[in-house]
Amino acid sequence: MRKMALALALMPVTAMLSATATQAQTAPATTLVIDKKRIDAALADMIADGRAAGTSALIWQDGREVYFGTAGMADRDAKRPMRRDTIAQIYSMTKPVTGAALMQLWEQGKFRLDDPLARYLPEYADMRVYAGKDAAGQPRYIPADRPITVRDILRHTAGFAYGAGPTPAHDAYVAAEPLALTIPLAEASKRLARVPLLYQPGTQWEYSIAVDVQAALVERLSGEPFADYVRAHIFEPLKMRETDWRQPDERLPRFAAMNVKKDGKLGQQPAAEAQTLNFRDHALTPGGFGLASTLDDYARFARMLLNKGELDGARILKPSTVKLMATDQLDPMIKERAWLPGKGAVGFGFDFAVRKSPPQSREESRGAVGEFFWDGMASTLFWVDPANKLTAVFFVQTIPYDGTLHRDFRAAVYGLDYRGPEGD
Repeated sequence: MRKMALALALMPVTAMLSATATQAQTAPATTLVIDKKRIDAALADMIADGRAAGTSALIWQDGREVYFGTAGMADRDAKRPMRRDTIAQIYSMTKPVTGAALMQLWEQGKFRLDDPLARYLPEYADMRVYAGKDAAGQPRYIPADRPITVRDILRHTAGFAYGAGPTPAHDAYVAAEPLALTIPLAEASKRLARVPLLYQPGTQWEYSIAVDVQAALVERLSGEPFADYVRAHIFEPLKMRETDWRQPDERLPRFAAMNVKKDGKLGQQPAAEAQTLNFRDHALTPGGFGLASTLDDYARFARMLLNKGELDGARILKPSTVKLMATDQLDPMIKERAWLPGKGAVGFGFDFAVRKSPPQSREESRGAVGEFFWDGMASTLFWVDPANKLTAVFFVQTIPYDGTLHRDFRAAVYGLDYRGPEGD
């Protein structure tokens, strides 16, 4: 002990400070403890105040399940409660699955991220860009400054539209019907390629049909129908046995009804309308939407991402690929980002929003720096939080999309004052 004391006494001050700094850097962050009662109450409140008919959530942390809970009804008309095996339409939570499929092919050397998209899908050569109207009020179109790249379709910077809007380019998109359910992906891609871009590739972030183009690219590069590829290379290895675009009839009684808010009141859609996205009878298998899943199934996909691309011995992606997908890919010069800033202090990776800073206000959803996530039109949500070794899946079937549900669920998971390890 005397020798240790003498060594400390003789240690230069700078060395002592360096040792202290090293200890601080390696000290574990404050452990996040899941409060089941708080989350249960938040789910119940969503039902009580009319924002949702039924909710459910599943959280894994440190390799084990730490929370499962439900509230309300999967089908109010049938008086069927939300259950663990309820099947929900997850809409745009399909997109990260598509991104994972495409990045598997990248790992195999099938393409480079900055390759021109037209190298593999020739219809995207010679794209035109909408450039406003001339003096006579007619739309102007100019050649694209550079080709659309594969990276552009992964990060929503290609310039594509995604529905109706204020410009003639939006009108052209609507007229082309690139997501008509009666056409296959290859035809969808060709229809889209005839639509002018909204802006020059790489200059803006605009949520778009790009992920359906990713799906068409998976088909072209793999030589397999998109849905078959995903089943064989993602769903089957992960044992995601109840996630698909085409659900068999015997599962339909477990589907959650869809609820649409109109004039401030939530109304349940008829079952026939709610199950339109069960793509059994349609030619299109979209990359950007259409999957239905259960909490446990989708959690397996999320847990694979949390575990750096592997789950229960099934390697889906390399750790470096998951890290790349979960890294902000938006150049700081890309200032125009549509509604993305409404997701919080985030950038965008490959088919994920990526948290770059702690929450900047009490109104912003809670989360930790480094998390990556996405959601769906019916207000479903999932995220992966490496800092807390946590992943969460939240199901609800409320249209239009209601971000307050996500804010309240995250506040229940983290606590309203949580700012992540940097803020602890």
